[in-house]
Amino acid sequence: MPNNSPTAEGRRRSLTSNWPVGRRLRAVLLIPVLVALVLGGVRVKRSVDTWQDADDAVRVAELVQAANKYASDAINERDVSVIPLLTEKKASDAVVQARRTTDADAAAFDRAVTRMPRTSGLLRRVQLVRNGEQQLGVVRANAFTPRMSGVQTEESYHTVQHPLMELSNELGYGSSNQTSFGRTLYAASLTQAAESLIRSIGTHLLVENRDDLAAGELEAQLASFRSYAYLEQVGLQEFAGAGTAQDMARLQQALAAAEARGERQSADAAAKATAAGRTYVSPPPIAEMITEIATGKPADELAAKGVTPESFFAASTLGFDAYRSIQVNLTDAALASAEDIADDARRDAITNAALVLTAVLAAFLLASWVARTMSTGMRRLSASAIEIAGKRLPGLIHQMSQPDAGPVDTRVTPIPIDTTDEIGEVARAFDHVHREAVRLAAEQALLRGNINAIFTNLSRRSQSLIERQLALITSLEDNETDPEQLENLFRLDHLATRVRRNGENLLVLGGEKPVQAWDRPLPLVDVIRAASSEVEQYERIQFSGLPEVQIQGPAVTDLVHLLAELLENATAFSSPRSEVRVTAARLPDGRIMIEIHDEGIGLAADDFATINHKLANPPTVDAGISQNMGLYVVGRLAERHGIRVQLRPSGERSGTTSLVMLPDTLADRSPDAQPDSDTLTLAMVKNVPGSRQADVMASLGGGSDSGDAFSDYEAWQDEPAGTRPAEEPRPAATRPRPLPRRAPGSRGHRSP
Repeated sequence: MPNNSPTAEGRRRSLTSNWPVGRRLRAVLLIPVLVALVLGGVRVKRSVDTWQDADDAVRVAELVQAANKYASDAINERDVSVIPLLTEKKASDAVVQARRTTDADAAAFDRAVTRMPRTSGLLRRVQLVRNGEQQLGVVRANAFTPRMSGVQTEESYHTVQHPLMELSNELGYGSSNQTSFGRTLYAASLTQAAESLIRSIGTHLLVENRDDLAAGELEAQLASFRSYAYLEQVGLQEFAGAGTAQDMARLQQALAAAEARGERQSADAAAKATAAGRTYVSPPPIAEMITEIATGKPADELAAKGVTPESFFAASTLGFDAYRSIQVNLTDAALASAEDIADDARRDAITNAALVLTAVLAAFLLASWVARTMSTGMRRLSASAIEIAGKRLPGLIHQMSQPDAGPVDTRVTPIPIDTTDEIGEVARAFDHVHREAVRLAAEQALLRGNINAIFTNLSRRSQSLIERQLALITSLEDNETDPEQLENLFRLDHLATRVRRNGENLLVLGGEKPVQAWDRPLPLVDVIRAASSEVEQYERIQFSGLPEVQIQGPAVTDLVHLLAELLENATAFSSPRSEVRVTAARLPDGRIMIEIHDEGIGLAADDFATINHKLANPPTVDAGISQNMGLYVVGRLAERHGIRVQLRPSGERSGTTSLVMLPDTLADRSPDAQPDSDTLTLAMVKNVPGSRQADVMASLGGGSDSGDAFSDYEAWQDEPAGTRPAEEPRPAATRPRPLPRRAPGSRGHRSP
């Protein structure tokens, strides 16, 4: 069967059921925030990857740029070294400068290598460059010597130049087609390399002494020359196929500019020859020069047509430089594009990260603000509700429950929340509940007021009848001489007095105060005698140690009533053969402590605590009051005059001690009182037999502590034995000394 116990319900309760509102809102936002973080993180990761790739592309472009310059200057070194080396001028400035430039390019290439991305493709290509560089020193030492016949010198530089040229294939990141871009640059490099070989071999053919050539060496040189001329055309076709229209236009512009520069150079040379008186033969275009050289004609015959080593080298250099400018333009464009992409990617990464973090932070700040707003309103609502439920409403109800409450302001102060959201609706609902509670309390107070009025009317109606009855009984007592009949009249008188006190109890329940009061002080002993005269078993009450003090007139009537209720309770709940002892003592601060001791059945500790609480805090009139009307009346009368009443066990023996503490404002010392008359209580203790001294001492606070508030009052040194006034035991059939009776409907007294 299902387990519906509170423990099981607590186990089934959600983990978040006790979470604050702020934590719940953050938990609600956690999943979308995590999703946003993941998506934002992916976007940021993509931007960072793009940034990293673009940065790698920048370093690759720098590497290719350095490699192309290195390759161009390496083959240019070979070309400018042809004439000096073939004419035995190895220390020529042109050769030294060319090699120095190549070495500087090699150092720049090394620096670019240290910055390049460590990819397998780049590392493989750089290793090929390193292998070629290892042969560069040997090539320089044996260039254009018998150790390198034919075109071996020209083609040996290929071991360095070709791996450098192949690095162009790694270029082109960010272009629409990286392969096409690298292919374009490779085609331009190939065309330049072919032009360089044409320039080098053609110059070699025009400068060298053909008589010194070995058999077949000239034919090998011519074959290589013709093949490289064809390779140049292949390179141009490859460039046209791989490059864009803008690339082709740029190449045509460079070649046209080179041709125009060649014409200007030819015109300048013709002018200088004419000025020097020499004959000048204008060289043909570069294409015709290549065709003439490829035929294998002797140098003299070619010179007659204007094809000299100088004119051919100059014309070929124009094409070489044109192709070089295309290379530089392509590498610069690739580097600029990669840098732009890297900058954009870096900016996008920073922007995306900032946006993601800002969005997450804004979400949590918004959640915190909303949570704080809600929790502030809820805390204010909770604090106001607790204040209303724990202070304002109980205080108002207590004020209205008082018999003499007077006008009470029942207006409800709304909870200070003026929003229209759910919290505001709860606040308005609680205000409505508060108003309804106040309204019901006011109705209950009105109902209690009506009931009190009924009590008062009923009491006043019966008081006049009871007073008439008492007057008739008194008249019969005065005229009766038969002791037995007189005893019966005394009992009837006491019963009527008890009925009158019950009527007066109704007045107390109704919150009524005495209409008339004593206008002069009355001795305490007379007050206690008046209280005992209202008790049916008055003959069991014994007085001792009463100080000579005067009780203020306005408090006499209520004090008599209070003591009568306590004495009635003591005689009713103790053995008819036992005494009820009344003692009193004056404390140093002027207060009067009255003790009423009985030897009855006593009470349990919990009952003492409950009764003492009700005596200190008289409850509101309800149906349960009829069960303990005397207790309620004692508490109300004590509260009215600031009197403290408490019950406690009577020491070691059974019974109860009633303690009544009169404030110093109610008692005055009698003018003719003896200075030590307040110490008769302890004198009484010395005259008590030893078997009862412990009980008497316990009743005076010397026994076990019962935890009451009066256990610490102080007893003074008693007078010598024998100075205490002797007790006057009353005969069983003798009534106490007559005292003034209370007037009908009042708490004052009239003369007999």
